[in-house]
Amino acid sequence: MAQADMTPPEGAAADWTVPQDWSAYTPGEHAMWDRLFERQAAMLPGRVVPEFLEGLDILRMARPGIPDFAELSERLMKRTGWQVVAVPGLVPDRVFFAHLANRRFVAGRFIRRPEQIDYLQEPDVFHDVFGHVPLLTHPAFADYMQAYGEGGLRADGLGSIDHLARLYWYTVEFGLMRHGDDLRLYGAGIVSSFGESVFALEDASPNRIGFDLKRLMRTQYRIDDYQQSYFVIDSFEDLLRKTSDVDFGPIYRELETESDVAPDVVLAQDRVYHRGSQDHARAKMPC
Repeated sequence: MAQADMTPPEGAAADWTVPQDWSAYTPGEHAMWDRLFERQAAMLPGRVVPEFLEGLDILRMARPGIPDFAELSERLMKRTGWQVVAVPGLVPDRVFFAHLANRRFVAGRFIRRPEQIDYLQEPDVFHDVFGHVPLLTHPAFADYMQAYGEGGLRADGLGSIDHLARLYWYTVEFGLMRHGDDLRLYGAGIVSSFGESVFALEDASPNRIGFDLKRLMRTQYRIDDYQQSYFVIDSFEDLLRKTSDVDFGPIYRELETESDVAPDVVLAQDRVYHRGSQDHARAKMPC
């Protein structure tokens, strides 16, 4: 998302897709994928939702090397009707929403360099494919993603993309889920990050707050560091139910007259799983 110009770059189709060109990956690029995969696969069991690990198995992602999007799409189509399509980088909002609405997940085809192993600003193939695609094997989450795309097209017409983007950020990218008496990861931005996979669950710094649609859509977020608050859902079925059976129009109108909530704030009406110390964020504030 987040690309403003609607003109596709040279070599891209009208919908911004490009060939993955899997045969062009170098041994070093495949090795980077394997290094990232092995590191995350070793530390995620017990931290990530079981549905994510099941998705890895269904898609056979444990095989060495960067996955071939055509093979992933073949397995996904049989499971939930989704495909993975390559794009040259960030795409315009309407293009992104249209792909999701038609059960196509757009993924960057480049992979980070060794010096970027722990952080890069633009999502690469590891974030997009390892982080996002396994959960597209889960029927309720797959339906949620399609519904989000359809909602995005409507929000674009209403000028409400900024508020809807927060829903994507705090669920698809940085969401947590209840798992018995514990919390588990499911957001792609967390599960593809070694550091945040630990921070989101185990650090005392961030807030962990129960999912509330309007509250979440009022909440600002961090793009430059770990999140100061995470929102917790009960299940993918519950997430789908609380968002697909809702008329967003009145919510957007209410949000126009209400102030945003800073990312570190806990409100009186919040269902709080953990009230964070915010020590991580404070330590990085200028003196």
